Amino acid sequence: MDLGLKGKTALVLGAGGGLGGAIAKTLAGEQALVAVADINRQAAEKTVADIGTNGGSAMALEWDLANLGAIEPNLAAIEQQLGSVDVLVNITGGPPPTLVSGQSVESWRKYFDSMVLSVIAISDAVLPKMREKKWGRIITSTSSGVVAPIPNLGLSNSLRMSLLGWSKTLAGEVGRDGVTVNIVLPGRVATQRITFLDEQKAKREGKSVEDVSAASTASIPVGRYGDPQEYADVVAFMASSRASYLTGSVIRVDGGLIASV
Repeated sequence: MDLGLKGKTALVLGAGGGLGGAIAKTLAGEQALVAVADINRQAAEKTVADIGTNGGSAMALEWDLANLGAIEPNLAAIEQQLGSVDVLVNITGGPPPTLVSGQSVESWRKYFDSMVLSVIAISDAVLPKMREKKWGRIITSTSSGVVAPIPNLGLSNSLRMSLLGWSKTLAGEVGRDGVTVNIVLPGRVATQRITFLDEQKAKREGKSVEDVSAASTASIPVGRYGDPQEYADVVAFMASSRASYLTGSVIRVDGGLIASV
């Protein structure tokens, strides 16, 4: 299936590894021109090198999402080298595991800036060109915690939830301009973040990481953790020309984990 992404410019945040890296490589495999952004420059360059090895075209950007002043120069660099952004994939790092109560105002502000305000500001910055071209995709990766809050992930559950309201509202504002806006949710996909969360839970509960992982696996109807490539394939379709009637939606890639309808 031709996804219609050849020559499109895609910006993937958090693309130094895990979900973002898999998405960046998959979009490049569809002949999109990919800007690989990550707070870790070496990780971003590794993804770019992998893309180049497979014949794709990409550039690396060191990008700290908490630094809102980096948005304008980074987007200018992308436009100069690859063209204006057609596809934006928003992926932010997650905060540490915490209760929702008793967190400092400073913590709330810090993670709001990096996880929410950055996504909104970057999206606002790329929207004018998308609307001008009558074509654009804004895809924001959040967490299954926005549907079924995850215990001890209080900051993540709360802050990521705000992105659902923003995304749905924005979809209604820009749909007639050919721009789609969607949310995608990972379940237990095998990344460093999930490994870290399993390790933290094991410490809290005095269990082995293997026992925690086994219990998590038992709760997933397909009986395993997901592969980042499976997530990336769904995102690539959402970014494609084929998905022009998909907007304002929340798509779960969770192996059936989330119990609600």
